[in-house]
Amino acid sequence: MKGAAQRMTEPLEEITGGPVPFRLRAWDGSESGPADPSGTLPVVVVRHRRALRRLLWSPGELGLAQAYISGDLDVDGDLGQALRALWSAAPRDLPGPPGPRQLLRAVPAAVSLGALGPRPPAPGRPARLSGATHTTARDRAAISHHYDLSNDFYRLLLDPAMAYSCAYFTRPPGTGGYGLAQAQFDKLELVCRKVGLRPGARLLDIGCGWGSLTLHAARHHGARVTAVTLAREQRDHVEARVKEEGLDHLVEVRLSHYRDLEPGEVYDAVTTIEMGEHVGDAEYPAFTRLIHDRLRPGGRALVQQMSRGAHAPGGGAFIETYIAPDMHMRPLGETTGLLEGAGLEVRHTESLREHYVRTVDAWADTLEDCWDEAVALVGEVTARVWRLYLAGGSLAFDQRRMGVDQILAVRPGRDGSSGMPATPAAWYDGLGEAAR
Repeated sequence: MKGAAQRMTEPLEEITGGPVPFRLRAWDGSESGPADPSGTLPVVVVRHRRALRRLLWSPGELGLAQAYISGDLDVDGDLGQALRALWSAAPRDLPGPPGPRQLLRAVPAAVSLGALGPRPPAPGRPARLSGATHTTARDRAAISHHYDLSNDFYRLLLDPAMAYSCAYFTRPPGTGGYGLAQAQFDKLELVCRKVGLRPGARLLDIGCGWGSLTLHAARHHGARVTAVTLAREQRDHVEARVKEEGLDHLVEVRLSHYRDLEPGEVYDAVTTIEMGEHVGDAEYPAFTRLIHDRLRPGGRALVQQMSRGAHAPGGGAFIETYIAPDMHMRPLGETTGLLEGAGLEVRHTESLREHYVRTVDAWADTLEDCWDEAVALVGEVTARVWRLYLAGGSLAFDQRRMGVDQILAVRPGRDGSSGMPATPAAWYDGLGEAAR
C-alpha cells in the first residue's frame, strides 16, 4: 500500500508540471521524491494532515506559509534552499495558486489522506485592519502591527544602531572583522553625505524607525533633526536614546503622521528610509509634493525604497497578512517619475539590491543563533513567521523579483540651479574607514 508521501506526490506533480525537486516526508514516516544519495536535496516534512487542509482552503502562497508557521509543515535542512526549489518548480511565468481543474484532480488524494475538513484557524497574529486604506488610523494600525511587535525582539535581531533597512557593504562580510554593524554605519554615513549635512543643517527624517539615521546625523554631523514615526515603541526608544546621548538640543521626535507636518516647516534635507512602501499608490503623489514643499530651494531629499520589477511580483499574500499590511511597491522608474512630477530634480540613483541579500542573510543568521531567546520574546509561531520572511526576502532580492534603491533628488533653486557637486566621488571616499 502506498504511504502518505507517495499519495501526495502525484497531485503535486500535476500542479508543478513535472517531478518535484525535493524529498517529501509525511506524518506516517513514508518518503517520496527524487533519489538523493548525496543528501543535498531539501526535505519537506508534512507533519500533520492539517497542512494539506490549509492548502485546500488557501491554495498558493498563504496556505503554504500558514502550514509552515503553524508547524504543520516543516523543512529538514536549509529553508532558503527549499524555497528556491519550490520557486523553481512553480508554474511559469509567474507563480500562483493552482487552478480549479488542478484542485479538483487533487480531491481524491485529499480524501484518501483524510485531509478534508473545516478551515483551520489562522496561526499567529495576522493583520486585521479595517476602514479605508491609508487613513491616519489605518496607517497607524498597519505600522503598529509590524514595528510595535517588541523592541527587545528587534534589538536582538538588528545591529546595535537598530537600523532596520538595507545596509551598504563597502567590503565583503567577514573581511577584517567587517560585518553588518559596520555596513549599517556606512549606509547611514552615505545618506548623510548625499544630502550634504553640516553642523546646524535642518533634517526631516520621515519614518525614523528606531532612530539610527536620526542619531547618526545629530551625533556625527551636528544636524538638527525632526524625526517622525507612527510607532509608539519606536518613538519611546528614540527619545530614550536621545536623552541618554545628550542630544536633546539637536533632536525632536514626533509620534505623528507625515501628513500632519506644519505647512510652514522648511528643511535643508529630507530623508525617508524604506518608509515610502507604506505610503500607498494613490497617496504617493501627495507624498512627493510634501517632500518638495518641505525643502528649501537647493535642499536635497534621499529616498531609500524597495521596488519590484515591471513584470515581477513584490510582497505577496504572506507579507500582506503577517508582516507589512497595505505595503505598495512599484518599479524604480515610476518612483523617480513621481518625484520629478512633484517638481524635484532626480540627480542620482543607486541600486542596493545585492546589499539587501547580505543584510537579510545577516539578520537570518542572528535569528538562528538566538532562536531560543527569540521564541521566548515573541513565541514560536511569530519566530517562524520571521524565519520564513527573512528566507523568502533574501531569495526575492537575489532573484531580482524585488530591488531597493537610493534616490537622491533636489529642489531646484529659483534660477534652476541644483547646488550639487559635479561628481559624487566625495560621497564614497574613505567610507569604509569611518566605520571601523
